[in-house]
Amino acid sequence: MIIVYSLGGSFLAGQSPEGLKQYADELKSLAKEHRIYVVVGGGRVARDYITKARVLGASEVFCDELGIGATRLNSALLIAALGTAAPQEVPDSYSKAALLSCDGKVVVMGGVSPGQTTDAVSAMLSEYVRADRLVIATSVDGVYTSDPEVDPNAKKFESMTSKELVSLTMETEMKAGSRSPIDPLAAKIIERSSLPTSVVDGREVANLRKGAFGGHTGTEIRQG
Repeated sequence: MIIVYSLGGSFLAGQSPEGLKQYADELKSLAKEHRIYVVVGGGRVARDYITKARVLGASEVFCDELGIGATRLNSALLIAALGTAAPQEVPDSYSKAALLSCDGKVVVMGGVSPGQTTDAVSAMLSEYVRADRLVIATSVDGVYTSDPEVDPNAKKFESMTSKELVSLTMETEMKAGSRSPIDPLAAKIIERSSLPTSVVDGREVANLRKGAFGGHTGTEIRQG
């Protein structure tokens, strides 16, 4: 089974070395029986730099490039935690990521191009390597009708179709540093690829396995 993970930089980079090792150990365990790819987000570091650059008058493309740099930094940190279980480089393209993949190794990458969020990169990588499942592990425990941190009346979807996901995400503002669980581009790729996808709370290490094989309490995206 080929599994692609989108790991939010917000919770991953904030982990202690011991916490990072727990994520690495779970990924290594999964890689014993499955082909594993991980795309890491930029998290708070990316948002802080983007906010400052924007105030200083930087363009959105420039801000995107800053965000990509942060994703690659966070990717390198996870590679350090994985040790010999991961290729010791951060691929800068989907083809390079595919070439680095081999039995028992966890390929870790960050952003690729301006205008693309971590989830969009994850969805495109999934399409490129013909993944069986995409697991989006974020600091939010699923897809909601609105931002649960802002709207106390936001409701979580236990499951939804890819078409419904596209409709919901079309309301998302596409700017560097966006905190939306899934952006419109990622949703469209999930829809066109009929890609089985789950959105789970990445702050719980166990959800890496549950997101792929069931038992999670997040949101399941089904075909349709």
